Amino acid sequence: MIQAAYIHIPFCTHICHYCDFNKVFLHQQPVDAYIDALIVEMERTFERVPTSQLQTVFIGGGTPTSLTAKQLDRLLGAIHRIVPIASNVELTIEANPDGVSDEQLHVFKHWGVNRLSFGVQTFTNELLQRIGRTHTKETAIETIERAHKLGFYNINIDLMYALPTQTLDQLKETLQLTFSLPIQHVSAYSLIIEPKTVFYNLMKKRALSLPSQEEEAHMYEMVMEQMEKHGYNQYELSNYAQEGWISRHNMTYWNNEHYYGFGAGAHSYVNGVRYVNAGPIKKYIQLIEQGQLPHVHTHIVSKEEQMEEHMFLGLRKTKGVNKQQFLQRYGKTVHDVFSDAIMLHKRNGLLDETDEALFLTHRGKLLGNEVFQSFLGVSS
Repeated sequence: MIQAAYIHIPFCTHICHYCDFNKVFLHQQPVDAYIDALIVEMERTFERVPTSQLQTVFIGGGTPTSLTAKQLDRLLGAIHRIVPIASNVELTIEANPDGVSDEQLHVFKHWGVNRLSFGVQTFTNELLQRIGRTHTKETAIETIERAHKLGFYNINIDLMYALPTQTLDQLKETLQLTFSLPIQHVSAYSLIIEPKTVFYNLMKKRALSLPSQEEEAHMYEMVMEQMEKHGYNQYELSNYAQEGWISRHNMTYWNNEHYYGFGAGAHSYVNGVRYVNAGPIKKYIQLIEQGQLPHVHTHIVSKEEQMEEHMFLGLRKTKGVNKQQFLQRYGKTVHDVFSDAIMLHKRNGLLDETDEALFLTHRGKLLGNEVFQSFLGVSS
């Protein structure tokens, strides 16, 4: 049963130095034609695939708020017309702290958007400038408070740490400011240098001053410690929420459940098959205009792959992998399939288990990638 949908808006008014998502500069792009195609893709999908009501819809990017209020009104109206959504749906939209107007917020409110996600990254102005963000600390604070006053009571901010030249003191200041604002959920990620980004090119030239691995680990531990101290429960490696405010949409991914993906470059996981949409906007629109769905890659996920994905996604959750659920889904126990990897990481102190679950230890959270790798390619 599919309960989630992701909708991709690939346009940005500015490209950040670290970003490798599917995105393009907004200027001179066929935005209205893209929205037309997006609407048609949703219509064709729900005509072909009967589905239950969706519990979560996430509109991400790119920068969804690069669309005008009128374009957003059209898109959200189409979602309500086409997509079968539950009355208690979690409807999230991503926004730039310096790119959302009161008019846009009123459109969101009208169409039932009940969760906002702001790409803050840091509250240190010099770091914002260094990573290519266009907003300031002051703008971010003003936007969050304005959204709250307009009635948005489920607000997430994205934070990044291990940024070029960032210090522990700067990170602590960002966290303290976060806790002073009406924010219910925080996603906090360490910077990963991805190919085809400004930072990648600078790193290749040895012109990027990054914290050491030890400093990065200290930053992660500070984030975990401060979040717990201020009432934000860590429920996934990089995600923290006040009581009752976990991201239901993101839990879809970590529980390895099925979801729809709409838009250029979006991925879907439907009935055991993964689909990838065309990434280039013109190609995406062209496929829709030709009467097709915009899939350019299809992969039937084998049972072995499903089990592996279940493990490395599920272990991202602090509650870990529920052993009974794994048995019910695959007809085998986690030890039947992954005994060697489990025993290895229990011996080295990275995994622990109870009768109910298998989960990362504190040290395992710091070395998660090492654990995840060991569950790949071993179930066949």
